[in-house]
Amino acid sequence: MTLVSIDPSTGATLAAFVEWEPATTARTLDAVGAAYLGWRATPLDARAQALRAVAAVLRARADDLAGIMAAEMGKPVTQGRGEVAKCALVCEYYADNGAAYLEPVPAPSDATRSYVAWEPLGAVLAVMPWNFPLWQVFRLAAPCLMGGNVMVLKHASNVPQCAMAIERVFQEAGLPDNVFRTLMIGARQVQAVLAHPAVCGVSLTGSGPAGAKVASMAGALLKKSLLELGGSDPFVVLADADLEQAAATGVLSRCSNAGQTCIAAKRFIVEEPVYDAFLELMARGVAGLVVGDPRDPDTTVGPLARRDLVGELQAQVDASVAAGARLVCGGAPLPGPGAFYAPTILAEVTPGMAAFDEETFGPVAAVIRARDAEHALALANATPFGLGASVWTRDAARGEAMARRIEAGSVFVNGLVKSDPRLPFGGIKASGYGRELAASGMREFMNQKTVWIG
Repeated sequence: MTLVSIDPSTGATLAAFVEWEPATTARTLDAVGAAYLGWRATPLDARAQALRAVAAVLRARADDLAGIMAAEMGKPVTQGRGEVAKCALVCEYYADNGAAYLEPVPAPSDATRSYVAWEPLGAVLAVMPWNFPLWQVFRLAAPCLMGGNVMVLKHASNVPQCAMAIERVFQEAGLPDNVFRTLMIGARQVQAVLAHPAVCGVSLTGSGPAGAKVASMAGALLKKSLLELGGSDPFVVLADADLEQAAATGVLSRCSNAGQTCIAAKRFIVEEPVYDAFLELMARGVAGLVVGDPRDPDTTVGPLARRDLVGELQAQVDASVAAGARLVCGGAPLPGPGAFYAPTILAEVTPGMAAFDEETFGPVAAVIRARDAEHALALANATPFGLGASVWTRDAARGEAMARRIEAGSVFVNGLVKSDPRLPFGGIKASGYGRELAASGMREFMNQKTVWIG
């Protein structure tokens, strides 16, 4: 297998890398296992210092890293710089807070003293996607490394240069050899990596089928798995909402990163009295977007990451229109060699249409009419997914009450759904299980050890 880097804005091949032989992978995992023995014994303050050094390298190389993402998966450079800054922030967050999260927790019992201790487990395998090629990695790496674990990365096959750049960041920050390694492998080697004695578990961010396959491998090996899968997030607009704020945030959520975001708003569920007004504001916001070269700082929407993704998105749009959705704007690829798709709004979307039932991974907004708030809630929950959601209303108490009834891992009232190092992040139902970030993310791959002293 060859790992190929292709510029999605032009279709040009940038680089190609031959997949490692299994023997090379095995030797690397042996070295990582040996490095774990030293890293787990490293004092917490030294681990924190190492993470701060990683953050400093990220900030110093922000332009370079944003340029690699723009070239390899089409992320506009302004958004890429923001992603790098967020990676630095999560490293600093765990450097500042990790020791407190790892403090033993008293657990009174019939013992003279009993408590819960948090101890590392080994090497964590990260199977990561291309849409946020740095953030997805660092939001797992920071708590893993602070906790005394080590990490190996199997990145998406279309972002090999991002994968290598990430390893260089850890090297330049001065971390010990093999505490973080990128494995230049394809999916066929994942099972062998999981089976290696040094590997304690796997975290995957990706599609449902990929998650199910990797989870079954981990289950057969009795190893821990954490899954962050797709989403079809509802964006509920109640009749008393600030429509201008809601529409502006909706456009940002749906079209940032060319709509290739698991927690992007995808189903805009609007109460009937304000449906037409909200739709008009959305259309106005989409018209102001700048689609173009991701290297241009004025670009707000770049290409999709691969040409085949354009065809998949078009099939979902065509099927929805054929089923009765109304095309408000967009609805087609843009001419030229790149993987560009016009930002699109579909109105009068209903259950049973592809734009309602499936995850659309591109700049396509499905606007759905709700009779009232209860109908909006039912529509929000009428999905196999459960990653994120938002509710828009001028009545914060009413929004909070609805948030508690929405089936999702995160619900934001009058705000953009986002991952934040201070808050647990993850989904339910077909969106996966387990949590990243905050204290929960720190402890996912730790041994929760009960200590009982008589």
